[in-house]
Amino acid sequence: MNSINRRAVLLAGLATAGAGALAACTNSTSTTPALVSPSGSAVAAAEKKRAGTGRQHKTTLTAAPAVIDLGGGIRAKTWTFNGRTPGKEVRLSAGDTLAAELANQLPGRTTTSIHWHGITLRNDMDGVPPATQTAVRAGSTFPYRFIADTPGTYFFHPHVGVQLDRGLYAPLIVEDPREPLAYDDEWVIVLDDWVDGVTGTPDEVFAELRQGMGGMDTGGDSGSGMEGHDMHDMGNTSSEASAAASSGGMSSRFMLMGAESDLLGGDAGDVKYPHHLVNGRVPAAPGVYTGKPGQKVRLRIINAGSDTAYRVALGGHRMTITHTDGFPVQHQQTDALLIGMGERYDVLVTLGDGVFPLVALAEGKNANGLALVRTAVGRAPTATVRPKELNGTILTASQLRAADDVRLKSATTDVTHQVKLTGGMMHYNWAINGQPFDMADPDANALVVEEGQRVRLDFVNDTTMWHPMHLHGHTYQLGGSGPRKDTAIVLPKKTLSVFFDADNPGQWMLHCHNAYHGEAGMMTNVAYQA
Repeated sequence: MNSINRRAVLLAGLATAGAGALAACTNSTSTTPALVSPSGSAVAAAEKKRAGTGRQHKTTLTAAPAVIDLGGGIRAKTWTFNGRTPGKEVRLSAGDTLAAELANQLPGRTTTSIHWHGITLRNDMDGVPPATQTAVRAGSTFPYRFIADTPGTYFFHPHVGVQLDRGLYAPLIVEDPREPLAYDDEWVIVLDDWVDGVTGTPDEVFAELRQGMGGMDTGGDSGSGMEGHDMHDMGNTSSEASAAASSGGMSSRFMLMGAESDLLGGDAGDVKYPHHLVNGRVPAAPGVYTGKPGQKVRLRIINAGSDTAYRVALGGHRMTITHTDGFPVQHQQTDALLIGMGERYDVLVTLGDGVFPLVALAEGKNANGLALVRTAVGRAPTATVRPKELNGTILTASQLRAADDVRLKSATTDVTHQVKLTGGMMHYNWAINGQPFDMADPDANALVVEEGQRVRLDFVNDTTMWHPMHLHGHTYQLGGSGPRKDTAIVLPKKTLSVFFDADNPGQWMLHCHNAYHGEAGMMTNVAYQA
């Protein structure tokens, strides 16, 4: 594309200083009122309202070091649940109680937790230390127990540091006992960008990113600077800027230069990943789904990556999108879909006769993940195959509409919070409303709501990069009739308004699901007033 790569221009020294105080959220006060405790009576009362079946699904999830086989002779030393990545799928029926014991066998004094991504559950089981629980110490266990009353495609992962970018994740499928869709089989597809145990560790990646552009140590800087400006119109060329960057003396072992995407509005990502996986396999040794021609298959697609959006297509097929983030949408056909970190999509496909590539193109990064669908004898495509569907009709969440039975009822908005996404690569000072989140003081700068309110969040992206914004414990609706989601892409220099009903008391994280942006500070607390 013709636009100038922002980071390369910054490294070439062509940026100008930005300025301006960052606006605080609206409808908030200078002092935080008394808030609902995650272990308080309001949380217990909300749990009692959930429709339960009385059935219980028990499992033990052991977080421990492991060496895993990614295929093609590639082995990686990482951390996993029960020795595999992705972890074994957890599947139960809506209304069942999940009783999952986390056993922390990670090395040294490493603490961890489990966050049940996308599930509307009781607050004290949300797995966010120290906001909702004490971190689980090495050698200790923690019992998670909650009713999973909403059908859908979910997953689980830690919410400590950048542990998500290791192998600690697995699908969580909540089946609908009154499933309205008709299909012959299911295939759960987990996408991931992989660095751990190959070229470094996520902690090493984060340490490099925190140095900021040009190797600058940001310290506690979260104020104004170059990051407030759009660098795409600075009049340089990407090649010239990249050459300047390479001679600038900054280590770029993990930092990705020149990743751009029109679909994402420009800058596509921060991290240089050696591999992109589909169900834990590299493209050189892809996993295979075996079916029969004419079968209708439900694909449950989960992006468990930390820094990569994927453009997903099944060669030789069109897909019918039926759900996003667990909630049904008005069915739409497409050739490909764009899925950001933390998002999930369910699609239906009717299988053809042959061998077909399921390609997850790492958007803007000139790389891909790959799996195969085989319904007949035939030669497998190459690891770098690019089916034409990737450049056909590409649907994003903004083009979808909620199914009639899950669309929010019309109501007056009771409270509006502006959620300004701020910061940039120059100082790696990602934040919300100009304030980096402090896990030691999660109530500071909280977005306060009251039970029973209709809440509006205005995501105002003041940065030159896209952000997938994830709200815990709730689903919001995009605009007046868009899909119900818990994670949505906010494009650079754009505003996205979403609505939700405050019907699940507690303290809930709202953050960018780029693992490195969230850890740097692009996170806040949506807290219920007591």
